[in-house]
Parts: sequence; C-alpha cells; structure tokens
Amino acid sequence: MFWADRIAEEVKKKYGAGAPVLVRDEKTVSGRVHVGSMRGVAIHATVHEALTDAGVQSIFKWEHNDFDPMDDIPVYLDRAMYEEHLGKPLKYIPSPEAGYASYAEYFAKEFQQVIENAGWHPEFYYGSELYENGSMDGVIREALEHAQDIVRIYKEVSGSQREDAWLPINVICPQCGKVTTTEASNFDGETVEVHCRVDKAPYTKGCDFRGRVSPFGGKAKLPWKVEWPAKWKVNGVKVEGAGKDHSTKGGSRDVAKHISDEVFHYETPFDVPYEFFLVGGKKMSSSKGRGSSASQIAALVPAKIFRLALLGKEINQAINFDPEGDTIPVLYDQYDKLALGYQTVKDDGYARLFELIHPITPRSNLGVGFVMRFSQVAFIVQMPHMNLETEAERLKGSPLTESDKTELHERAEYAKRWLAEYAPEKFVFKLQDEMPEGAKQLSDVQKKAMQTLLGYISNADGMPSGEDLHHFLHGMKESEPIAPADLFSAIYLLFLGKSMGPKAGWFLSVLPKEFVTKRLQEATA
Repeated sequence: MFWADRIAEEVKKKYGAGAPVLVRDEKTVSGRVHVGSMRGVAIHATVHEALTDAGVQSIFKWEHNDFDPMDDIPVYLDRAMYEEHLGKPLKYIPSPEAGYASYAEYFAKEFQQVIENAGWHPEFYYGSELYENGSMDGVIREALEHAQDIVRIYKEVSGSQREDAWLPINVICPQCGKVTTTEASNFDGETVEVHCRVDKAPYTKGCDFRGRVSPFGGKAKLPWKVEWPAKWKVNGVKVEGAGKDHSTKGGSRDVAKHISDEVFHYETPFDVPYEFFLVGGKKMSSSKGRGSSASQIAALVPAKIFRLALLGKEINQAINFDPEGDTIPVLYDQYDKLALGYQTVKDDGYARLFELIHPITPRSNLGVGFVMRFSQVAFIVQMPHMNLETEAERLKGSPLTESDKTELHERAEYAKRWLAEYAPEKFVFKLQDEMPEGAKQLSDVQKKAMQTLLGYISNADGMPSGEDLHHFLHGMKESEPIAPADLFSAIYLLFLGKSMGPKAGWFLSVLPKEFVTKRLQEATA
C-alpha cells in the first residue's frame, strides 16, 4: 500500500469518517523559501488527497507564518536597509519590492505560487490573522494562567530552564516594535509587565521601554513550543506532521504534545514525521539564503516530475535532489518506468504513485504514449543539425501523435533550462566542426579501431542505423581487440572533444555520413 493511503487508513481508524479532518502545516516566511520546505507541503497535501479518496472529509490548511521575528537578513538583500528591522515581526517589515503589503507577503506569495503550480491548493492564511482577530486570545490566557506548568514541562521534557517569573509570551514593544528584545512578567489578568531589554538579543538592541501592555489582540505572540499546540487547538487540527528534527525525544514536538495535553487539554494531532529534502546533500535555511529556492527548482521540471521528486520515496527516507548531478535525468527515467508499469502491470503501489504525481484535474486520463528518454532529448537539443521530431519518429518507428509531440517538446523546453543553468559537464555537448586537439593524440590501437569503423560506415548503403552501429561497435571489442573505454572515448573525442558522451551507435547514426567519414579519415591519416 502506498504510504499516503496507509496513513489515511490509520487516520480514518482514529477519527472515523464523520466530521471533516483538518490537515495543517506552516512555514515561517523569513526569506525566499527553499525547496526543502516543499516536502512538508507535498506530504500533507497527499495525505489530504488520500483521506478524500478513502471517503473521509478532509480540509488542508497552509499557514504562512508572518508573525515570527526577523532574526537574520538573507544574503541577497541589502543589509543596511533591513538592519533596523531585526527583531520585528515579519509582517511589519517592508517588502523588498513595491506592490506587497510586507516583507512576509512578498516571500509568501512567491512560495504560494510554487505550491499552486505544483497542483496543490490548500486553504492559505497568515499566522498574524489568528492573533489580530482575537482567535489566539483564549489560548494566550490559558498559557499565561498556567505559566508554571509550562516552565515545568520545559524542564521535564527538554531539560530547558526558565526563571520562576518567566511568562510564555513575547510582547511586541509598543515603542520600537521589536519582539525578540522584550521580557514579560506579572500577568494581572489583562496586562503583563514588559521590559524591552537593550542586551537581550545578540543581533539587535532593545529600546529599554518599561510598562504594562495587553498581550491580546495581536500585541504579543506565544513562543514557538507553546504556539504550536495553541494553533492545533485554535484551528482544530487533526493531522500535522513535521521534519525529523522536531520529532526527536525532548524536541519541540514532544514539548508541544505535553503542553497540548496538560495546558490546553487538546488531543495532540496525528503525527506524520518525515525525513529531509536535501539539495546537493545539504539541508537549507531560508533566512540565511543557503540552498536552492523552491521557485528556482520548481521551474526546472514540470509539475509531475516535481511531485515525483517529492513523493517518490517513503516519508522516513531522505531525498537528495541535486540539479547539478543526475537527479533530473534519473527522475524522468523513473517517470517513464512508472508510466509503462501503469499501462501494463498496474502494480498497486507504483500505479498509485503514478496517479498521485499528476495534479488532480487531468488525473482521469493518464494514458502515456511514446516518450523519448530525457537524456536523449537533452543531447538532441544541443545538436543544431538534428530535428527533434524526426529523431523521435525514427526511434518510435511510426509517426508521432499530438500527445507524443506535446510531451516531446515539453521535455525539450525543460532540458534547455536544465542545460543552461545546472547540468553537469557530462551532459553538455557541442559537435566539433574541426578536429579537436585532444583527438590528435589517439593511440595506435584507437586509430586502428577508427579505421575499422571507417570501413564499415563507408561500405554501408547510407548511414547505418543506431542499432546496427551499436552491435558493430560492441563486436569490435573482440575483433580489434580494444578496451571499451578506449574505443568509446576515441569516438567522443573525435566528434565532441571530450571523453564521454551519449550512446555511441545512436549518436553516430544521426550524423551526416560525409561528416563522419571525413572526420574518421582525418583521425587515421
């Protein structure tokens, strides 16, 4: 059973199929959101779809958390412009570009576009709304009235120490607007005593304001480990997972569970812990500007391939997406294999995966026709003398249908993007008009093999097919004899100026015969 369907069955068993099940997730929009955050979106969205398919009413909500403070400035922004805003809630910081209400909205809209382009459409909202419309007032009061219980839970569950006078609330300073510099104490039922300390935060200074402030109506926010379970209760969340860093013993999920149970008296949502989505083997940070943004990576592949990258592994397995490596060609090959299996074997798990990587709207018609491998398309688009449709028809052995052409040209478009921005050297080729310098240093064994190849092509009626050349080249390993690496590197050096390339027989078969024989003659002269 596919992992999302397995989770849906467990959720259905826990909550039944009567009342709607709310699935929720969030991301603090502290900068350009990295692609790693899309795994949480994908997992929660797919569980939501699986619940619906299992006959359970389900709602998926996504929060753009815009009420957390700015604690660092991304490297791609003007530090001088944003230095004064460090410590303030993201909602109250100006946007990098005109046309947006805030810094948070600017980056939230970019990430939201990526989510929607991938075919997922949760109910979006901003975290600040919950505070400003009074929805959080009740849980804020509960947290303040049970501050000592929260202090105890912090110590017992995570080992974290808090002073006796500490209150679980971060007030927005009414004088300087910062939230990370304030300390609150002495809740009297309506207000708290606030001190905006000059030296509290290492990255920004407070203004030394002292006075009593109401913590309600958007004038304060709960600290993360208290805020998380508070949002569960306020939203009525039934399913919410998180990355493995939150799910360790004594971690934020563990603390949140105890606070939810003991302070808010709300049943902890069904957990879906998952592994990281890495880029080039590294976990990324939005606020520090490390890693590839969701918008950049999503633009490299169509929605179905992007969804495959996010959903193709069990949730307890890490995903390493390396745009500068083999990831994209391998994903296309995996997609082609899934498509073939979907049309023939109809294996339960893989067929279900194939369905779910396609956005809901066109899912009723998933027939897949002829496809050319992405690596072949990526090669052809670099060869100006080759016609993509002609080569595809030759490979198919019959005329392309309109859907074949649509898929082919979509792959060509994305291949060009990948080649221009990320593709490793082994996928980048340029047919050499003149004999490359490196090819002039062939060994005697390599030259003899090229003479044999020249004779075969010269005597053929027209240019041999890719299949015929493939068999001939592999037969040369015994007839010459020559090591395969020496044989193929000689061919690639002669025509591409590098020691690696695509399948040699197919590559040579699409070149003009006169061009090939002339180059082979030059090499063996």
